[in-house]
Amino acid sequence: MIKNYFKIAFRNFGRHKLFTMINIVGLSIGISAALVIYVIVNYDFTFDKNHRDSDKIYRVVTEYSFSGNVGYNGGVTGPLAGAVKAEVTGVKDVVPFFTNGGMNVFIANNTNVPTRFKDHDNIVLADGRYFTLLDYNWLAGSAKTALNEPYQVVLTSDQAKIYFPKLSYSQMLGKTVTYDTIKTTVTGIIQTPQENTDFNFHDFISYSTGLANPALKDNLQLTEWGSTTSASVLFVKLADNASAANVEKQLNVLLKKHNPPKKEDAGNTQVFHLQPLSDLHFNKEYNNFDGGHTASKTTLYGLLVIAAFLLLLGCINFVNLTTAQASQRAKEIGIRKTMGSTRRQLITQFLSETFLVTIFAVIIALVAAPSILKLFADFTPKGITVDYLHHGNILLFMLALIVIVSILSGFYPALVLSGYKPVDVFKNQAHSGTNKTRNAFLRKSLTTVQFIIAQFFIMATLLVSKQIYYALHKDLGFKKDAIINITIPYKNMNPGTKQVFKNKLAAMPQIELMSIGGAPPSSGNTNSTEMTYKDGKKEIKTDVQQKYGDENYIKVYKIKLLAGRNIHQSDSGKAFIINKTYAKILGFKNPADAVGKILDFDNHKNEIVGVTADFYQKSLHSAIQPLVILIPTNKWGTRTFHIALKPQTTNGGEWKKAINDMGKTWKELYPDDDFDYSFYDKNIEKFYESEQHTSTLLTWATGLSIFISCLGLLGLAMYTTNLRTKEIGVRKVLGASVAQIVTLLSTELILLILLAFVLVTPLAWYAMNKWMESFADRTSISWWIFVASGAGMLLAALFTLSFQTVKAAVANPVNSLRSE
Repeated sequence: MIKNYFKIAFRNFGRHKLFTMINIVGLSIGISAALVIYVIVNYDFTFDKNHRDSDKIYRVVTEYSFSGNVGYNGGVTGPLAGAVKAEVTGVKDVVPFFTNGGMNVFIANNTNVPTRFKDHDNIVLADGRYFTLLDYNWLAGSAKTALNEPYQVVLTSDQAKIYFPKLSYSQMLGKTVTYDTIKTTVTGIIQTPQENTDFNFHDFISYSTGLANPALKDNLQLTEWGSTTSASVLFVKLADNASAANVEKQLNVLLKKHNPPKKEDAGNTQVFHLQPLSDLHFNKEYNNFDGGHTASKTTLYGLLVIAAFLLLLGCINFVNLTTAQASQRAKEIGIRKTMGSTRRQLITQFLSETFLVTIFAVIIALVAAPSILKLFADFTPKGITVDYLHHGNILLFMLALIVIVSILSGFYPALVLSGYKPVDVFKNQAHSGTNKTRNAFLRKSLTTVQFIIAQFFIMATLLVSKQIYYALHKDLGFKKDAIINITIPYKNMNPGTKQVFKNKLAAMPQIELMSIGGAPPSSGNTNSTEMTYKDGKKEIKTDVQQKYGDENYIKVYKIKLLAGRNIHQSDSGKAFIINKTYAKILGFKNPADAVGKILDFDNHKNEIVGVTADFYQKSLHSAIQPLVILIPTNKWGTRTFHIALKPQTTNGGEWKKAINDMGKTWKELYPDDDFDYSFYDKNIEKFYESEQHTSTLLTWATGLSIFISCLGLLGLAMYTTNLRTKEIGVRKVLGASVAQIVTLLSTELILLILLAFVLVTPLAWYAMNKWMESFADRTSISWWIFVASGAGMLLAALFTLSFQTVKAAVANPVNSLRSE
């Protein structure tokens, strides 16, 4: 019986090759998209799911409110861990650790010069409690003793093979690894985690080393309740019957006890929260560790919606074309029923045909998925791969997809086809249900849904592209082109070396102007403090951002000075310039009125000597904040060189030569550090990487949805013209023109596209407004976005229809009427 079903299915495919191909292509595109998106989404949703009692593991994080501005920090104060262990109930394990980055690692070899690994990240100070919190497989050493003493280190297997490539894991025990100047002994090797994890540390130095080493001990700040760093991390595992809310309450009572609020900090708050382990990978406010990869659940759910839409489009094509072809199989169904076939057997027959089409589509999707994933390699995490052999869940997903798509696409057509009455069939009345009945209504509804989805994607793509263009081309209040940023390594900040570097750069003819300071005008870094203004009647406290630079800082970036003068080196610690927004907050409508006023800052009185025009300190997602530009008072504010290049000549090449010369000079002065530079306009573009990735995905989704929709439209047009072949022949004999026949055949489908446009426009407008709310400064949602989307879809549809309608309109009527 089953063999017979498939034999009939293949015969039917052979008779309707083009329609079968359209169905397979439409479904394969939808299934390919679903598979690739599943791989991406599944990757992010499987982080740190393998640990025991993961639902009881929390990270303690800190939330600040400072002059009305809220800040978030994934770290805690140094002494909190000890206090929690001693005073908080309901906590089973207290696990502090301290992250380190940028350490040079030295491994002794057979020469006098040890092997050096520069600027290694993912190094952490931890103890045995870390390995009770998370699950690791030990290859050598013991979790109970490996980190009990100072100057011990545990390595992951991958890192151990980098340091000691020729030794076995047991032979590595007792070897020396030096971190900068800290000598440690290898006491354990753990298996590098194979599962997706945010805990990507590969060198675990014993926590007691931080207590024994003076330099590290200063970083730990174990007695500083008022200081928080994201490097100081604290995890807790709750007891079985403990409440997260109750533990969180105890943490904040503990904070008030050891760090009571000061009178001068009135209005400012510090609060501890418990962040579930499951939230670690998705929370961009607190991030994870050392700027590791975090995912957006909104984006992931959006991807799932796109996959569902594309899959739905392929299924709609199948339903439309199969029900449209129903009349062509009417006699087959009538004969089968007359010969004794039950409706259940007929439904099984048609579902088996759908199953075969889906199988073919899935095979195409499995072959295409790795190549499709490579197209998005620039903005997908490196760990994402399509590996069918080692990821059985992908095959399970595809099996589930086969079943779902087969039922979704085939069940309704099977009901329609199996429902024909033999009496109607043999009276040649099978065509009665093809145009005006509920079957035709369903086809029209599904076609409308197709074009609603396609036009929504077009509108969304146009708006996202418009906002990105607006952000990249808007006047941000400073110059961003032809400026290079170079940052001095923090471990080699010798003033004499830096001065030599500055002098050599100044001698290069390609450099127009140079400034030394901190972060550029717009950056991801934020440095702020509270400043107070007293005018004799009132006191205004404001959280103010700080930018450090010398007198050339505003000249390099061409920041406009509205009033007063520029800062000079002699202003260090005594005066600064502010932006227009801060002047308004202080109550000065005229910027010139702010000049000469005094602000209390860092226990000093500082004079406002100038007011600049506003400029964006971050991306357009954030509003302009009150700001001061001041002469740096320490070496940390003078690490960055801001270099404005002269315009290139017609032949070009000057910038390339300048960069090569800078690199040579750098290697002479900083031989152990790589020469890293960046063009500032490229850094600005990175602010909108997420939006650019969204635009790319939407562009692909738009193209695929239009292609699938037009593919289905072509199939319907072919069916309609075949059904009305004799009518077209009669009309031509009676004098109808080609244009009239094309209009006749196209009108109904064009009206469906226009209906889709009317329905989708308010929905798209609402969705666009919600997306744009994340931008403090945004472009307008122009009327032309909707008009262009509708017109573009209409043109694509007309172009698709023209292949079949024109062909039918110019056909010789003699051929169509010969059988009469």
